[in-house]
Amino acid sequence: MSPAPELRVLRPIVRLRWWIGGMLFASTVINYIDRQTLSALAPFLKQEYQWTNEDYALIVIAFRVAYAIGQTALGRVMDRIGTRLGLTITVACYSVVAMLTSLAGGLRSFMAFRFLLGLGESANWPAATKAVSEWFPKHERGWAVALFDSGSSIGGAIAPALVIWLYHQFGGWRPAFLLTGTLGFVWIIAWRMLYHPPETHPRLGADERRMILADRQENDDLPADASASRPRLIDLLKLPQTWGVIIARSFTDPVWFFIADWFMIFLVSKGFKPESTLIAFWIPFVAADLGNFAGGGMSSWLIRRGWPVGRARKAVVVFGGLGMTLLIPTIPLTNLFAIAGLFAVATFAYAAFSTMALVLPSDLYKTGSVATVSGLCGTAAGILTIGSTFLIGRISERYSFAPILIASSIIPLVGAILVLLLVRNPKGAAPAFLKKI
Repeated sequence: MSPAPELRVLRPIVRLRWWIGGMLFASTVINYIDRQTLSALAPFLKQEYQWTNEDYALIVIAFRVAYAIGQTALGRVMDRIGTRLGLTITVACYSVVAMLTSLAGGLRSFMAFRFLLGLGESANWPAATKAVSEWFPKHERGWAVALFDSGSSIGGAIAPALVIWLYHQFGGWRPAFLLTGTLGFVWIIAWRMLYHPPETHPRLGADERRMILADRQENDDLPADASASRPRLIDLLKLPQTWGVIIARSFTDPVWFFIADWFMIFLVSKGFKPESTLIAFWIPFVAADLGNFAGGGMSSWLIRRGWPVGRARKAVVVFGGLGMTLLIPTIPLTNLFAIAGLFAVATFAYAAFSTMALVLPSDLYKTGSVATVSGLCGTAAGILTIGSTFLIGRISERYSFAPILIASSIIPLVGAILVLLLVRNPKGAAPAFLKKI
């Protein structure tokens, strides 16, 4: 295989790959601010429209249905049209929908707008994972995934303060949806200016280009090969490695979305007022941000010390599965900061686990299939999240949050065990699109 031809570089941007990672981080922050606007406003909307927890769950489920459908469908699209164009289109679409949500007038219209928002936002993770596989060598992918995925916790932490401030500043909830929806258009301008594939980027220095392409060539993962060997979905689903990655996402994501969508309502059920919980509300989201970098950094450090990629990723998965069991002790607690502290340990562990779940597709599969596999994982996680959201609404309304917290502690640990069993190098000949870890 001949190396990529040297390109005329206008003026190199030093460590450009990390600027790309920063743009993916910013996209995720905006994605979560738009998403969490509803969660932050939920206590006020429930009071205004007299919604029960089950009514609110229907709105959340509408988002999740579209999010689940979109991950596989748009993941496949990202592998075909590329990350630059794909994210431009989808960010524009969900930003428009976020702004239009200000026109909602009841349960059905909120469900419709949230469905459209979920469809647009679903492309972010498959596209970002694909970009990481294109731009970062294997020993940096954990850090890169941690960087962009940390945007979810940062966005989740920013949203309540920003949205509730907008609510009080403008005297209602509609301006909050309208103003937060404009953020995506600012991002698109910067994205179109900065992002191109590493093979053709006019601002990528020669040394950095050689380093990126050399790592991909080591795994026989250059673009021409990736497009020629793109497998069918059925070929991917025949592999135990695919199911291991799917389980890593689908046994943990529902817990995160429980916290993201219901934590404020859970605190209210404990007798706290939304306005008095903002500082404590931030704690689990900041902890999740730290967990992203701890998980990505630890696995990258182990790889640099000579650990095989698979073993390094699995070590972090085990830690994550164990740490998430600390949701159970929050059941009897009534102290706000004690509750927030235990949630923080659990979200730290979740984020470390989640970073591994997100990076594994780029470790296991060649570039032409990464977004597709990531999308499959997201769809499976979305389906289970839909089911769990329905159950959370019903159980919390009729009983309490205690059974939910128990299940949220045990299921990720089971998922960690299954990842250890399924994500392995094949004993015989491997398919052309599968890499060894």
